[in-house]
Amino acid sequence: MSSTPQRGDIESKPLPNYMARHLVPVHPFDVKPLGNLYAANGNIKAKAGVFALLPDELLSQILEWLEPSSLMRVGCTCKALYAFSRQEDQWKAICLSLEEFAKSWADRPFILTHPIQAWRAYMQWSIDHLLETYGDTKFRAEAVDWPLKDYWDYMGDNQDESPLYLFDHSFVEKMNLKVGQGEGSHYSIPECFGEDLFDVLGNQRPDRRWLIIGPARSGSTFHKDPNATSPSSIPPPGVYVSEDQSEVTSPLSIAEWLLEFHAEARQTPGCMEGICKEGEVLHVPSGWWHLVVNLEPSIAITQNFVPKAHLANALAFLKDKPEQVSGFRSEITDPYELFVGRLGEKYPELLKEGLARLEALQTNRKRKWDEVIKVDGEEGFGFGFGDGDNEEVP
Repeated sequence: MSSTPQRGDIESKPLPNYMARHLVPVHPFDVKPLGNLYAANGNIKAKAGVFALLPDELLSQILEWLEPSSLMRVGCTCKALYAFSRQEDQWKAICLSLEEFAKSWADRPFILTHPIQAWRAYMQWSIDHLLETYGDTKFRAEAVDWPLKDYWDYMGDNQDESPLYLFDHSFVEKMNLKVGQGEGSHYSIPECFGEDLFDVLGNQRPDRRWLIIGPARSGSTFHKDPNATSPSSIPPPGVYVSEDQSEVTSPLSIAEWLLEFHAEARQTPGCMEGICKEGEVLHVPSGWWHLVVNLEPSIAITQNFVPKAHLANALAFLKDKPEQVSGFRSEITDPYELFVGRLGEKYPELLKEGLARLEALQTNRKRKWDEVIKVDGEEGFGFGFGDGDNEEVP
């Protein structure tokens, strides 16, 4: 005899494990909510040694201080630390994306700690290697072309307050280097910086990269990098700039500035100071005054670029200050028109956006100037002598 079960007679049965795992998403490392600990037979974090004594939040914060290679090695010690070391937020703090750079970092100085350690140049360029390979090659140091071996002898013997600084813009051609991504490349630009918009100019682009070699105490006095500017940039203590920013007066040597103005600069709002170590990259935003001094004998590469975030500033500089534009070959008489033309061919929408931002910048500057010379609709001040006589004075 059979009977039909009623609703209240239906027996509740647990789902098979394989069905439950499909219905409820499982953490890739089988990490479970903390509440599960009360009914669990054990906790794999207990095998993490002294790290097991730390709250999860504190352990995560400590791991954020580790370099990528150390973070990966810690993750190989046990399952619990493997899960902690593979959290997405841990690696977001280490890896800067192109989008993050454009949105939050293009106008801020920072140091990238690990992008160049895979460079062939980083692995090979000891001074012994450079002397053996390029010892007779001439590089520019200040206003003199020196064989590298002669400059190295000078580095070892000099006691100058301001040592001569090797600063050569043709090193790629002289050393027959391959630059960019791909097999055999000696170095490449960190991907987070994105495309250099001056690349649309091809072989007509301005100088952008330099090989730098110098002893301790060598370096560059306060300057802004060429061909892009920021109107809000304020010179540091001890640096005096003409109204059009074409002339700069500052102490003759880095040592003199450090002795006379360094302490004052440290008390100045906005002043930043950092040490770029071996294998690291320092990003200096467009328009920022900066000084560089080598604390020990150093070999470096520096390269300027125009990111999308600074296109309007670059356009403004090329258009409004043609007499200050540098690095272009002499036959290029109008860098602004050349750049606008090439950019329009390859990135017409980007050019349209950049020109709109350029117009907004210029409108904003004019508005600020009008506010300075007008007070409540009346003339605020003038440049005469106060007697109403507008006759020019010789």
